[in-house]
Amino acid sequence: MTSQSLPTANMFKRLIAMVYDSLIIMAVAMAYGALYLSIKHAIFDIELGPDERANMGTPGFVGLILVLEAFCWFFWCRGGQTLGMRAWRLQMVQTNGHTPNLLQAMIRGMIAPFSLLLFGLGFLWGFWEKDNRTWHDLASGTWVVQLPKK
Repeated sequence: MTSQSLPTANMFKRLIAMVYDSLIIMAVAMAYGALYLSIKHAIFDIELGPDERANMGTPGFVGLILVLEAFCWFFWCRGGQTLGMRAWRLQMVQTNGHTPNLLQAMIRGMIAPFSLLLFGLGFLWGFWEKDNRTWHDLASGTWVVQLPKK
């Protein structure tokens, strides 16, 4: 069975997979923050103020966004599945059925936060679109399919 013949994933399962992934992303973000602040303190000898606990500043924030995006890009390009998607047997594919390329992953990764920030409209779009495709699916030329049980 090819990925082109697989059914489009249900939006409810996609959202649950996002909840799984958000837990992993929070852990990655915390690890990044700890590492960044450790490097800031140990290598650059920058002391934090008395009430300052975790100010990464603009460079740290930009780095955090890049790390979180790269985390998603890695999994999407490696097999079309994040860990949450794997748990729910979901896979992201190109319109030709192949694993997404880096450009598609980057486009998807940049559009998805805006889909969420605009009151979730980009995600809600998937409930009404005939193939359950969200704004970031459409922009990146990908969609999410449901894999069969093994």
